[in-house]
Amino acid sequence: MRNEQDITSALTHHFGFDKFKGNQKAIIENVLAGKDTFVLMPTGGGKSLCYQLPSLLLGGTALVISPLIALMKNQVDAMRNFSAEDGVAHFINSSLNKMAIEQVKKDILSGRTKLLYVAPESLTKGENIDFLRNINISFYAVDEAHCISEWGHDFRPEYRRIRPMINEIGTRPLIALTATATPKVQHDIQKNLGMIEATVFKSSFNRPNLYYEVRQKGNDIDREIIKYIKNNEGKSGIIYCLSRKRVEEFADILCANGINALAYHAGMESQVRSTNQDAFLMEEAEVIVATIAFGMGIDKPDVRYVIHYDIPKSLEGYYQETGRAGRDGGEGQCIAFYANKDLLKLEKFLQGKPIVEQEIGKQLLLETAAYAETAVCRRKVLLHYFGEDYLEDDCACCDNCLKPKKMEESQELLLAVLDVIDTLKERYKAEYIINILLGVESAENMSYEHNELEIFGSGQDEDEKSWSAVIRQALIAGYLIKEIENYGLLKITPKGRDFMVNPVSFKIVKDNEFDDDDQNENTVRSGGSSAVDPTLFSIMKDLRKKLSKQLNVPPFVIFQDPSLEAMATTYPVTLEELQNIPGVGAGKAKRYGTEFVSIIKKYVDENEIERPEDLRVRTVANKSKLKVWIVQSIDRKVALDDIATAKGLEFDELLDEIETIVYSGTRINIDYFINEAMDEDHIQEIFDYFKASETDNLEEAITQLGSDFTEEEIRLIRIKFLSELAN
Repeated sequence: MRNEQDITSALTHHFGFDKFKGNQKAIIENVLAGKDTFVLMPTGGGKSLCYQLPSLLLGGTALVISPLIALMKNQVDAMRNFSAEDGVAHFINSSLNKMAIEQVKKDILSGRTKLLYVAPESLTKGENIDFLRNINISFYAVDEAHCISEWGHDFRPEYRRIRPMINEIGTRPLIALTATATPKVQHDIQKNLGMIEATVFKSSFNRPNLYYEVRQKGNDIDREIIKYIKNNEGKSGIIYCLSRKRVEEFADILCANGINALAYHAGMESQVRSTNQDAFLMEEAEVIVATIAFGMGIDKPDVRYVIHYDIPKSLEGYYQETGRAGRDGGEGQCIAFYANKDLLKLEKFLQGKPIVEQEIGKQLLLETAAYAETAVCRRKVLLHYFGEDYLEDDCACCDNCLKPKKMEESQELLLAVLDVIDTLKERYKAEYIINILLGVESAENMSYEHNELEIFGSGQDEDEKSWSAVIRQALIAGYLIKEIENYGLLKITPKGRDFMVNPVSFKIVKDNEFDDDDQNENTVRSGGSSAVDPTLFSIMKDLRKKLSKQLNVPPFVIFQDPSLEAMATTYPVTLEELQNIPGVGAGKAKRYGTEFVSIIKKYVDENEIERPEDLRVRTVANKSKLKVWIVQSIDRKVALDDIATAKGLEFDELLDEIETIVYSGTRINIDYFINEAMDEDHIQEIFDYFKASETDNLEEAITQLGSDFTEEEIRLIRIKFLSELAN
């Protein structure tokens, strides 16, 4: 066994550091002693060194199992920079051709290679197993080990096959490393890798230099993020989005607004991904907009902010992604945007999956929601999730500690909700329960005579948002559960039943709603940016009403309220500027825009208004490559479900795209698909509804039309209606 001085000298010789961080020395000694080792260390703690240094000190080659090609490349490049010998580190994966793989094998057999990185998929190939069985492996390292667990945030089924592959190649000591693992995930990893008896090294998860904040996600999120980036000019940042489509769209929007941004997601060509990653690392790009595919193991120490455009699927994912900020111990701002509707969308994606997967996904989403909506110190909540106690009452470095939220006792409100759900035999969704509490009559509750029950209208003292907050936070607290597979029906848990008999204190946050952004006519919630000009907004509503009568179309067909609100905030005075308003586009600007920009210009001149040009979000052309491709496919009468499949979209995501196209003024014809998929009477009934309606609101349409029509049918006919009448 080497003494402490030998190990420290080796650290200085190979890596240029004169001392170890945290548990590194003890971990390395354990690996050098040939013992199985489990390392739980936050991002930035120096996990890689824990297997890199031992590999240089031991005979043979260490086999590192890693999940991403980009991660392997980054690690190999880093090791080669520390060594005079390029062959010191290699990787084998699908990006290498046969000649390159032969060179790797030659270097390994010659003894030059101390670290070999492989993807778990590569371990399943017979020729690789045969080769590895015949070389001297010093030890195995499983990086990003949380990928093993179904309870982890980045589950990879092939990771669960690592242990059998190791047994086939030849048993050697094992080190597993991860930056994020709850006690449940940790046990799952150790059990699956057959290392229950491993020495465990667990570092504190507290990153005192990181500031955590959750903001309400509104319609003006793009402007809010752009303003934030411009206020932090020259600093590197990462923006995480859940969908590849949104990654590309938002990167384009940032570029259109003078921000040097690049996109990164797993659907891009490997060369483009690699080029964009390198550009960010080399500070040729200021911002990277990415899915979770980006960042795993990326060693950029000076990322100053991490913004979550969408709330992540799990707290583990959130913690690891935020952990990429401030790895050098400097400033790290972690801002997440949250709206309850995003959570509902993630829940919808769980439908159709195996029950076990649904239950895990549901639990992870609840924990994320609890974090987003809590009034408690966010650092305390995060550390508790990872099994660590944070004893301070005030971390002074999160939004909840700096601006404490007001909690209100809501015991009676929860009792009222439980009473309604129980009376209705646990057969209805949240929206229906709220309507019963508020006394809102609908065709459905009248047909069941629920409007005759004593509970009908029992909650009229509170508004819809209050009841929504009670239900949402009762789900988080475990008094209710939502059956995702069964259309989101609310059920009372044993804990909820006990509460009905023995009520305890139930406090909720009511002044910080995270509901859908139902903006009123006078205000846009924008996290401190300017409010809608109520006078101009009113003038434009009158103009819209006048035009709707002249053209004999509902007002929403001309411009929706969010578009008018944006106009009354940024004051576009030319048709070109009007096209940059969300929901307008070239078609609508040309058809309806002249009168609107005319009255805006007159209003601006008469009131000597200084227009906030610096806050105006410049959008990219509405006809992006995807949208052009969709329009062309529809022109060729390709079935919509085939279009969705071809682009890797869910069907409702495709409908989102098509709705954007028609709302922006482009006329399309999807009759070929509708006539094949829907009954003629259904088509006419939905079309007539929109013709007579004052709003195109989907929820209201679903309520009014009743259960005979699916949401997809209503959306399809709304697209047909808008395209025929508006465009």
